[in-house]
Amino acid sequence: MKLILSRKGFDSSAGGCPSPVFPDNSFYALPIPDKKSRITYQELNYQGINIGKLVADLTGDPRRIAHYAHLDPDLIDHVYPRHTDWRPLLGQSGSAQGHLRKQEVGVGDVFMFFGLFRPVEKSGENWRFIKSAPAFHALWGWLQIGEIRKVDQLAEKELAWARYHPHFHGQIDASNTLYLASETLRLDGLDIGLPGAGTFRQMHDQYRLTAPGVTSPTHWRLPGFFYPNSSGFTLSFHSNPARWSRAGKYCHLMSASRGQEFVLDASGYPEAISWLNGLLRQ
Repeated sequence: MKLILSRKGFDSSAGGCPSPVFPDNSFYALPIPDKKSRITYQELNYQGINIGKLVADLTGDPRRIAHYAHLDPDLIDHVYPRHTDWRPLLGQSGSAQGHLRKQEVGVGDVFMFFGLFRPVEKSGENWRFIKSAPAFHALWGWLQIGEIRKVDQLAEKELAWARYHPHFHGQIDASNTLYLASETLRLDGLDIGLPGAGTFRQMHDQYRLTAPGVTSPTHWRLPGFFYPNSSGFTLSFHSNPARWSRAGKYCHLMSASRGQEFVLDASGYPEAISWLNGLLRQ
């Protein structure tokens, strides 16, 4: 099995700010802007919060309410009206899809999505970031691949329920690919009693990637098994030994600021399966 740390959601360049961690410790990864999408932010709702209003508040730009959102990966059923056949899915294209293909990512492999987050608070009717709370990278959801489909190879009526998705409305790209979630999550061949895709309900220390007390969100603290070993495998985009250092039972990584998909072959890191199992059961 391959584990893919997949960067998704708002940040300083895509969207212009972090995604919010709410006062009750729940959190939501804001979809990045996409002018070719057919879904506006004001059409999205999360736990009673209108995402258009939220984006306008956090960016300070009221026009963002009606801007278009790249709802991808699309993992939460209640944020947008659904067809009865809907299932969670991720789209990928361009160089990022080329990297996934080169790494031989396939059915059964697991995406773990991460993004940039920062705590927010209510000020009257508006949301704002808490000035004293820094931004950090954290995991926010998962998708185990159940099926892989090339968009330009689909017949006209295939995946009719998915035609809202932004990867049906972008530029023509032969690499444009959809990853459909498996029905249930299986690790080491065992059904662990969870759906094939979903999001974490509340922020927890285990989901944080950014090391405590550092100034840069890209300075990560990971379980020690991530440290490159003699198996010949390492986290893709991070083969430079200078990026890594040991820290007791952890290791530190200066993560790449570019790139969306960081792939780890779990065959060289057997501890990855139990770590993943623990995260998902939290």
